[in-house]
Amino acid sequence: MPLDFEALSNWDFEEIEQTLSERDTILYALGLGFGEDPTDRKELAYVYEDGLKAVPSMAVTMGYPGFWLRDPRTGVNWRKVLHGEQWLDIYKPLPVKGNIVGRSKIDFISDKGEGKGAVIYQSREIIDADTGEKLARVAMSAFCRGDGGFGGENLPGPTPAELPDRAPDYVCDIETLPRQALIYRLSGDYNPLHADPDVALSIGFDRPILHGLATYGLAARAILKSLLDYDASSLVGLDVRFSAPVYPGETVRFEIWEHGGEARFRASVPVREVVVLNNGAARFA
Repeated sequence: MPLDFEALSNWDFEEIEQTLSERDTILYALGLGFGEDPTDRKELAYVYEDGLKAVPSMAVTMGYPGFWLRDPRTGVNWRKVLHGEQWLDIYKPLPVKGNIVGRSKIDFISDKGEGKGAVIYQSREIIDADTGEKLARVAMSAFCRGDGGFGGENLPGPTPAELPDRAPDYVCDIETLPRQALIYRLSGDYNPLHADPDVALSIGFDRPILHGLATYGLAARAILKSLLDYDASSLVGLDVRFSAPVYPGETVRFEIWEHGGEARFRASVPVREVVVLNNGAARFA
């Protein structure tokens, strides 16, 4: 069954209502390794209810519609889907608790051609259910490796951020735990690829991999630590391109450049000499 362009273009996402608790906010931060030094007051603010702050990247978990591409009506070969890019705009600091609504939609679909795949671009508005205020906009691309050549247009996506051609201004190493994915998945992404060794093997990995959005959250942690003195209100945008998976237990190295009032960054796993996040951009208030 080929990718169903009409069905995907008009996909009717249910509005997702979510009651966010302080426990959810703390659990998300723990899934990114915040509190590694439990005596560090600046990191403790993200994992302790007294003066609790939300990690800005938590917006990607809010109002999440689930891995809907597994629905057979899409015609997508979900086992060949890769998370391509992630974009985030934050309009106001995220609440640590409260009622929110997520409204998702398909923005467009690009046909790269038979044998080259297709790219689905989707976005989601995160709205404060009590006030109606927009909190954030989350957007992503899904690279469907087995679904090109359905007769659609080859539409370009957003231009990725360029990295400066010089040594980075900051280098930040973050160690992950062997059980990191098992903690992070409790924030709502229960894809068995990140927990079940047999599923990982069936897809071509020798063991479960870390969620791409967990690595994305590590980028937020590195930016907060290196440039913003852990001030969550200063980070208002975070964009990345995913290039390779991280295995739980690996150390991720972030190279960060100051760039015209923003930051640019990439991330790698030095032990494997592989870049895992590329063309990263962080925007500040």
